[in-house]
Amino acid sequence: MFENAGLAFGLLGAGLAACLAGAGSGIGTGYAGQAGAGLVTEDPSKFGKVMILQVIPGTQGLYGLVVFFVAIMRMGLLGGGAPELSLVQGLQYFAACLPIGIGGLVTAKYQGKVAAASVNLLAKNPDHWSKGMILCITVEFYAILSLLASMMMLLQL
Repeated sequence: MFENAGLAFGLLGAGLAACLAGAGSGIGTGYAGQAGAGLVTEDPSKFGKVMILQVIPGTQGLYGLVVFFVAIMRMGLLGGGAPELSLVQGLQYFAACLPIGIGGLVTAKYQGKVAAASVNLLAKNPDHWSKGMILCITVEFYAILSLLASMMMLLQL
């Protein structure tokens, strides 16, 4: 009855890494894009800088996808067959994928809010828009820590 439970938990973790981090990136880039669209309506020449600010919260989705691929590779799924994982092994993969899943979801959302505020900075004082980027990158640091935690755990399995 539970012969595939390990694989199911491993796949659930890998899927959550990709989906949660991707959802966070969707939310974050949406916040920044909404703010950016308003500015570009008023001043189309700022599109390039707005685009950079909007893309920044999207990195967490990429991190989640990297963890997804590393996890399924380490589980042996890319070889074409269905590997046999014990329940403990499956739960280990599940746990290893959680940091980027949860960390990516939360940091992308808040990074999007910082990026949206940075769009406002760009609108009011274009010479200081790089300061807004630095504020966004500060949030990115914690997304990178989440990625690092997941990768370190995955590489030990």
